[in-house]
Amino acid sequence: MQTGIEREDRRRGVRRTVGRTLVVLAGMFVFAFALVPLYDVFCQVTGLNGKTSGRAQALVHEGVDTSRTVTVQFITRGSAGLPWRLEADNRQLRVHPGESREVTFRFRNQGETASRARAVPSVSPSEASLHLRKLACFCFQEQRLAAGEELAAPLVFQLTPDLPAGVTTVTLVYTLYPVEPGAETQTVRPQGTNSEGDRA
Repeated sequence: MQTGIEREDRRRGVRRTVGRTLVVLAGMFVFAFALVPLYDVFCQVTGLNGKTSGRAQALVHEGVDTSRTVTVQFITRGSAGLPWRLEADNRQLRVHPGESREVTFRFRNQGETASRARAVPSVSPSEASLHLRKLACFCFQEQRLAAGEELAAPLVFQLTPDLPAGVTTVTLVYTLYPVEPGAETQTVRPQGTNSEGDRA
């Protein structure tokens, strides 16, 4: 037979165990949410996993290395449930490290209603992301298109002259992601394009 004191001690022990378990679960929950943005920041700073900056960067004025030619490939991907297409006018370019080049990408909403999306880039090999400078880019910027609307957006980029000699091909992959209607984001459209996609 348990005495009243033993029963009370047991209850206190159970309450302590439950309390500690709840604290650990809450900590794990918070950590799980914080991990993704922290990982994205880490990847953008270090270039790990081919993450690139979403901001415009300055030209590197160190001359063009005409002794080297690097193949730059452009791959675009859609997302399930998003009726958009994204295509590059040029699927592949041959560039010299140090020179700036421009490629036009075309967005098209093939759905029956207006919707919003964002194109997120990654670079392969990941070490090349540290040597890719985007002078103008739609990267990470929200785009809103009406049904059937098209939009042309430029990418102006440069591979820095100190790109490792072993890198002969750089692949830029742009993946389209839908932006939920309630999301608080800022739409940025290329200059000279109005909301209907016509040149001003």
